[in-house]
Amino acid sequence: MESSPTPFSSLDDFIALPRVESVTLSPDGQRAVLTVATLVPDQTSYERALWSVPADGFGVPTRLTRSAKGESQAAFTAAGDVLFVSARPGPASAEKDVETAQLWLLPAAGGEARAVTGLTGGVSGIAAVATAANSLVIAADLLPTATDLEIEGAARKERTEKKVAAILHESYPVRYWDHDLGPAVPHLLSLDLADLHDRIGSPGSPPSPATPSDTAADAPAPYPADLPRPRDLTPTPGRTMDTSGQALTPDGATLVVALRVAEQRSGRYVLASIDVATGTQTILFDEPKVNFESPAVSVDGLFIAYVRTAVSTPEGPADQEIWVANLDGGHPRRLAATWDRWPTSLNFDAPRDGVTTALIVTADHDGRGPIFRVPLDGAPPEQLSVDDFSYSNVCVDAQTGDLVALRSSWIAPAHPVRISRSGVITTLATPAALPPVPGTITEVETLAEDGSRVRAWLLLPAEASAQHPAPLLLWIHGGPLNSWNAWSWRWSPLLAVARGYAVLLPDPALSTGYGLDFIARGWNAWGAKPYTDLLAITDAAETRPEIDQTRTAAMGGSFGGYMANWVAGHTDRFRAIVSHASLWSLDQFNGTTDNSKYWQSIFSKQGMIDNSPHQAVRDIRTPMLVIHGDHDYRVPIGESLRLWSELAEHHANADGSTQHKFLVFPDENHWVLKPQHAVIWYETVFAFLDQHVHGTDWKRPRLLG
Repeated sequence: MESSPTPFSSLDDFIALPRVESVTLSPDGQRAVLTVATLVPDQTSYERALWSVPADGFGVPTRLTRSAKGESQAAFTAAGDVLFVSARPGPASAEKDVETAQLWLLPAAGGEARAVTGLTGGVSGIAAVATAANSLVIAADLLPTATDLEIEGAARKERTEKKVAAILHESYPVRYWDHDLGPAVPHLLSLDLADLHDRIGSPGSPPSPATPSDTAADAPAPYPADLPRPRDLTPTPGRTMDTSGQALTPDGATLVVALRVAEQRSGRYVLASIDVATGTQTILFDEPKVNFESPAVSVDGLFIAYVRTAVSTPEGPADQEIWVANLDGGHPRRLAATWDRWPTSLNFDAPRDGVTTALIVTADHDGRGPIFRVPLDGAPPEQLSVDDFSYSNVCVDAQTGDLVALRSSWIAPAHPVRISRSGVITTLATPAALPPVPGTITEVETLAEDGSRVRAWLLLPAEASAQHPAPLLLWIHGGPLNSWNAWSWRWSPLLAVARGYAVLLPDPALSTGYGLDFIARGWNAWGAKPYTDLLAITDAAETRPEIDQTRTAAMGGSFGGYMANWVAGHTDRFRAIVSHASLWSLDQFNGTTDNSKYWQSIFSKQGMIDNSPHQAVRDIRTPMLVIHGDHDYRVPIGESLRLWSELAEHHANADGSTQHKFLVFPDENHWVLKPQHAVIWYETVFAFLDQHVHGTDWKRPRLLG
């Protein structure tokens, strides 16, 4: 019996599903604002809009914004106004063809959105907002030679007019994930919104552009006079403002920030406070070979929380420790010292009887991502959510202590919920209804040869049975410090389930959520325990009557691509292998990735040799589909270029033909993000799997020519 069609049965229907990307909560706890992405009519990108939903689980969603450029990074001011970032036409684009992303404000009292900034180079994000004052901090990239905003604007204009794209680097790194660093460098700028409504004029009116009589023709254009002028908290920062988190005190007087300290080929993070009025920096915590990250400030402004992590070495992974201290850095103390789960977010709980008593923490745990309450008195963490979901974007209602968050699983995309202090979970309204799914999800586990428990999620097609067993697709996660515990729009196993495949999502050694010892099993030995764990959990899945053990395939991206390459060179049990954005030759990778120092620091020289998949290229017998994006700077395309070359060298026929295939996206990065390219990615993967798993004829995707 075949299952009923779902949005996962059609790639066009899948990419058209609306996607909730973030949630933020109003100061009074009455409403939540969602950022929702929807497919544009030509199906080549997504536009983002803000939606308001009641935070009590009743009512219906209301759309707040609508523009061709879309809106993102929503936040609330203390007065309840909604801040967001958008490249919609505004003050910085009044006299130019190029539109830049600026900060906008949607008044709580109603009316049109108003521009708050007019930076020539635009705003890169909302860094922090005061919860009890009319102030915030934004992030923006400024050219290093600029001494004020006008000179910065003139310098950008000259580069644009002369079509200069060159970047002069004077330190490492030079790239990050999918983009070149520079020539501008990150700054943190403070903004006072107290007199915004008086200075900006009537709702929706743009600031008055300067007239020719205002200034000499060759002088820099003045910053829009009708807008509050940002004040640079970090003059000449270099790349120190590549921060690892920041938070404002409720009164907006102090910014606590994890600053980057450059060190030869890398950097580490120290914790500092910045006096917003003067810009004075005070280092709170700074230790050699230790990172201080993810600061949070308590609702009463008395405490800071942060994550302290020593730099890992080839000998083993360092733990990620939760610490709390007074605002000035005094009385630092570690919380939950025996709890070896790694926090993915930190927030202070709402005060109880006027006293701050705990943190609200999310962490990977046993294939889920629960919410925990971590007491400040050192008591053990309390798990607040006990379902099969992972939680993100957690917001604390300062009035009631309830939480609003997004939650997801492998059969439910991210959707907003409210969690009461008693643990009751209420689903909130959303313009992106949960889609029907084509199968079921269950857990599989086994014991590795060293006795360690290894578990996985197994997604089964509705029609899979002992009479009609499904072929098995082993899907290996990236990271490697990661867990298959939350929905991903980029990796959607339900698309394979809708096509009759059972999908196994395992957490082998190196996965998070199982303790430090479980991670250490695969440390400096990626080709050892992670590989044997994958084979062991595949063996366990294949014993199920719904699985056809004669028809199996394997695939993965990033570290999962590394493991796919390793699997290809060490076993022929799989009929096909898909390797996306993969590491192939570790010595080459470690020198060309965007953060060489880190990857070299976690491998010994011998470990790098012993665990490099390219050593086993001669032993590959399984057909491979190799995929890479040319703008991938984390795992540069040179890895797949070399893999493809060596597959041809050792396995191509005399006429150059080969059973392998190589799919390249010249304008994609580590992920394939454009919806039309996602369709091509899946079409190619499923055509390749069908050819080798089902024995069908190869069907080249139409748009590939």
